Amino acid sequence: MPMRYNYAVREELTTGSPITGALPASPILRRLGSSPRARGSATECTCPDLFELADGNFAVIGTDRTDELRHHLPEDAGVAQYERIVVVSRETLVAARKDLPFS
Repeated sequence: MPMRYNYAVREELTTGSPITGALPASPILRRLGSSPRARGSATECTCPDLFELADGNFAVIGTDRTDELRHHLPEDAGVAQYERIVVVSRETLVAARKDLPFS
């Protein structure tokens, strides 16, 4: 069975302190929406993507825009040290809509 990592444990190993509140890692269950190739990616491996994880959470591959957007968040929103603001194209999210669970 492959080893599963917990982000908090991995961070503790590299920095000496655990990250409180970080979600644990979970295996990818399925892609949501169309593949990058189906959406017209020339390289097939450098486009935004969305995945449902085995624990019911979601993983997003996108452009890290934390530095640019952090200061434009509403007052009641924030980004933890272990979080990133990730931008994906509208096309990517719309393509995934049909695969999103209702609850």
